[in-house]
Amino acid sequence: MGKVTGFLEIDRRDRRYAPASDRVRHYREFVIPLSEEASRDQAARCMNCGIPYCHNGCPVNNQIPDWNDLVYRGDWHEAIRNLHSTNNFPEITGRICPAPCEAACTLNLTDQPVTIKTIECQIADRAFAEGWVEPELPKRQTGKKVAVVGSGPAGLACAQQLARAGHDVHVFEKHAKPGGLLRYGIPDFKMEKIHVERRVEQMEAEGVSFHCNVNVGIDLEAKKLVDGYDAVVLAGGAEKPRDLPIPGRDLGGVHFAMDFLPQQNRRVSHEPLLSNDPILASGKHVIVIGGGDTGSDCIGTSVRQGALSVTQLEIMPQPPEKENKLLTWPDWPLKLRTSSSHEEGALRDFAVLTRELVGENGLVKKLRCVKVDGKMQPIPGSEFELKADLVLLAMGFVSPIHDGMIEQLGVSLDQRGNVAADTRAYKSSLDKVFACGDMRRGQSLVVWAIREGRQAAHSVDKHLMGASDLPR
Repeated sequence: MGKVTGFLEIDRRDRRYAPASDRVRHYREFVIPLSEEASRDQAARCMNCGIPYCHNGCPVNNQIPDWNDLVYRGDWHEAIRNLHSTNNFPEITGRICPAPCEAACTLNLTDQPVTIKTIECQIADRAFAEGWVEPELPKRQTGKKVAVVGSGPAGLACAQQLARAGHDVHVFEKHAKPGGLLRYGIPDFKMEKIHVERRVEQMEAEGVSFHCNVNVGIDLEAKKLVDGYDAVVLAGGAEKPRDLPIPGRDLGGVHFAMDFLPQQNRRVSHEPLLSNDPILASGKHVIVIGGGDTGSDCIGTSVRQGALSVTQLEIMPQPPEKENKLLTWPDWPLKLRTSSSHEEGALRDFAVLTRELVGENGLVKKLRCVKVDGKMQPIPGSEFELKADLVLLAMGFVSPIHDGMIEQLGVSLDQRGNVAADTRAYKSSLDKVFACGDMRRGQSLVVWAIREGRQAAHSVDKHLMGASDLPR
């Protein structure tokens, strides 16, 4: 390592947020980057540990100690080359990944972990600013055609790898622009869409063809797609949301999070809403049911739209403020996490079960709730009510949508309703049809999607050519 004693001499310092009073007035990113000097200091904290457990925590197998050392030495150009060797989109993971690598950092056992996510983002942003990110054209064309269904992180990673192997890659996206949840799910204040657009432009220059507004299974018969290509990769994500089947669910003002969030993304991008029913939190008491990242995104968006109040309910008990590192390291720990959106003015309540939605004139007006114990059983006498003009269901996703493409193909499903395929070949039950990302593994992280897209590309290339030089 460049500075062997760096972790002893330098304290952890991470990116800061712009003040909440300022950032809630717009939908732009508000994270303040570190200076080059500060980034080099933070990279110097990376220990010369015998086994870098950050590798264990990183699904895309980033060579974290290597590019930390390169940043410390000021060789940013080689740092991005190293980072791109394992991760197609580090500017995206550097913004929205929860950083399981930092939880697994050896320094995290006795101190604060290295700011791995921040350094990764700094490397990628500098590479774009310096013009180092260029199309990587294949050395030869194979003459093989591959269709990738879905342009989220799994589909994009898979398509880019296959194009660089020399295949003619066509990406089918049911929405107006590529990106999947990167574009239509994640709010702009967490990740501006320029980061997706730059990668799409790079991929188009590498030979990838994007076919938007094409919903395979509805606009295009799935069998025709399979018949027209040498291989098909299903990377459509897990889009079926978990519902809340309680009295009052059909009232007006009760929506899935993924009906609410894409609308605001489309407003920011000046796209049509695709609905005559705009969902807005302005002047309303908003209840978000679900304590994960999607719920947090609903909070930040509701605050920016001018909600009167925002309350987030979680059925699980409140986690401890700090984990017992000797018991959890290097695994991802269960602990209380406060996002930037929570800091902007949301109330949180844990161990709450929503029993009924109550309305007037067909519109939701309040929730009837009860506290639950550690076994998820209602606690007698703990009933309470909350005002609600808008209820957003953010309780996760259960599987891919089966209507259309999956039903037409007739691929085998696993017990959870995902497309069945292993992590070695990524092959479905149909010849030349592969599956990766959330459509195969279920709801997960962007880093897992990128990993699976890359590994599926390797398997497709090997299937088509008999061997593959693409990394797994």
